[in-house]
Amino acid sequence: MVRDREFREDLYYRLNAFPIYLPPLRERKADIPELVEYFVSTVCNLDGQIDQIVPQETMRSLVRHTTGPATFESLQNYIARGVILSNDGIFEPGPLESCEPPEPEIANPTLQDKVRREILVACQRANWKLGGPRGAAARLGMKRTTLFHKMKRLGISRPADHWQAESRSSKKFESH
Repeated sequence: MVRDREFREDLYYRLNAFPIYLPPLRERKADIPELVEYFVSTVCNLDGQIDQIVPQETMRSLVRHTTGPATFESLQNYIARGVILSNDGIFEPGPLESCEPPEPEIANPTLQDKVRREILVACQRANWKLGGPRGAAARLGMKRTTLFHKMKRLGISRPADHWQAESRSSKKFESH
C-alpha cells in the first residue's frame, strides 16, 4: 500500500516502530468470562432478545477448554451461534470442538509432513497414551520406543494440559 501511495510511508514506519504483541486468548483465560458476557449481551441486543444468563458450568468449561476459541473473532462467532441456538434465556452453546478451525492443508506435503500428521492423529485418538494395546504406537503398528524417537525427531510433544491431567489423576490414585 505504501508503494501504491495508498498508505502514508511515515505513518507506516511510526506504527511499525511500536509493535503490539497480544498473546492468544487461550493464554489469557482471565479475560474469557468478561468477553463471553460482553459478546452474549451484544448479540442479544442486536437480535432484539433479552440478555441471556450464562450458567457457571458453561463459563467454567469455556475457560478450562484449551482448544476452544483462540481469537476474539472465533469466540465472538462461537458465542453468536450459541445465543441464536439457545432457548429460555439461558446461554447453552454447542460443543467447543465445533469452533476450532480446520487444520490448513499443505499444498504439496512431504513424506515428513504426512508422517507427522499420522502420528499427531494417532496420539490424539489415543488421548496421548503412547504404549499399550490401545496406545498410539499400537495404532501406528510400531514399538512405543520407535514412536517416541520419531516424535522427538519431528518435534512432536504432548500438550501441557494432558501432562497436567495425567499428573492430577496419578495424585488421586496415590492418595487412595
